Amino acid sequence: MMTANKSLNAKKHKDSVFKRINNWLHLWLGLISGIIVFIVCVNACIWVFNEEITGLLEPQTKVEWQDKPVLKPSELTKIASRLYPDKIPSYANYQQGRAINLSLRLADAKPKDRRSGNTVLKINPYTGEVLAREEHKKGETDFFRFILNGHRFLWLPVEIGRPVVNYATLVFVVILITGLIWWYPKKWNKNTREKSFTIKWNASFKRLNLDLHNVLGFYAMIFLACIALTGMVYGIKWYSESVYWVTSGGEKLAEYKRMQSDSLQQGKFYTTGQAMDLAWSKVISRHPKSMGFYYSFADASQPKAAIDITVYPNKGQFYNSRGYSFDQHTLKEFIREDAYSVPYEQASFGQKLRKMNYDIHVGSILGFPGKVLAFFASLIGASLPVTGFLVWYNRKFKKKGDKKQKRSGWSETQERNYKPSRTSKVSEAMLASNSTSL
Repeated sequence: MMTANKSLNAKKHKDSVFKRINNWLHLWLGLISGIIVFIVCVNACIWVFNEEITGLLEPQTKVEWQDKPVLKPSELTKIASRLYPDKIPSYANYQQGRAINLSLRLADAKPKDRRSGNTVLKINPYTGEVLAREEHKKGETDFFRFILNGHRFLWLPVEIGRPVVNYATLVFVVILITGLIWWYPKKWNKNTREKSFTIKWNASFKRLNLDLHNVLGFYAMIFLACIALTGMVYGIKWYSESVYWVTSGGEKLAEYKRMQSDSLQQGKFYTTGQAMDLAWSKVISRHPKSMGFYYSFADASQPKAAIDITVYPNKGQFYNSRGYSFDQHTLKEFIREDAYSVPYEQASFGQKLRKMNYDIHVGSILGFPGKVLAFFASLIGASLPVTGFLVWYNRKFKKKGDKKQKRSGWSETQERNYKPSRTSKVSEAMLASNSTSL
């Protein structure tokens, strides 16, 4: 009896202190953050194909490329004023092969209300034909905005939801690391290789669930780590600055600042429409083959507001985009110092990595195949809290059921009156210990 107890204790404590702490962290951090990781990953699966799905749902907004100039900002303004005299353009967004998305807002809207209650016109970039209209009431969101809100802050107030998601993502990175340590076999042989790299599809549900958690988690780990690490750049300031400091060789990350026009020059040189057209002509002449652009219309009610224009050389990618800012009164071009505004060809390693951050996050850095990889990685990421919970539940609460299963064929009376001997108690304890270490 004493020998059996000693062997059980040795079995229980055979792992090193480091391994036991690692396994404890993996288990409890996973249980605590599981629901958050599940929601964030499911929404990521849907969001990654938002452009492709939108294109399929709105076939009328597809516009074949033509070898001629697209509409100028002043021409879009005229279209907007004709249809909505009480509204003014806020921004225009265009990708080759699609209609221009022209967002309109009420002219007297307060700054905090300018992103709500707007109208979006889908305009043919060559003819000016309005292909579709979208009316957004105050507080209303479309499907993909709803998905993005869930992904970024769990549909909670931003000041609460953002920190929760950001630090749950940090915890998820720790879970990936501890999971890899737990997964790594003590000895490599044919049996451990099969358990570590293959899924036994014809096994029992418990074994299949364990394989789905361990094996799929291993294969998706690097992709999930890339997605998580790039996601934290947008939400955790100290992390974002630290990553840039390390990758740039000790440089400090310059903050993005909105440029301001010289309000004293108002009305001396150009009207708002003239300034927009001239700024647009300057930018497009430098990037005649750009596959997309985004520009914000100068706000005439805010004399210090600047004209901001961003061009995207590649369709569906943002890493080599280039941003420009101009004074809306003098058309002076501002020199922006943030990492996103440096031309990709001239950027340092740290700046290039920062410019690629979004494309890495959604997988588009590898084109469409990369987005497919990001989709499956996020899908596996969503499954890990579920399969992990089931592994824990089966080990924690199914032991008694497993013991009873070993005595199958007994009647209810026999089961109720069963009193294990000392030897059988030791045997059942060893069986429970072995099942826990599977």
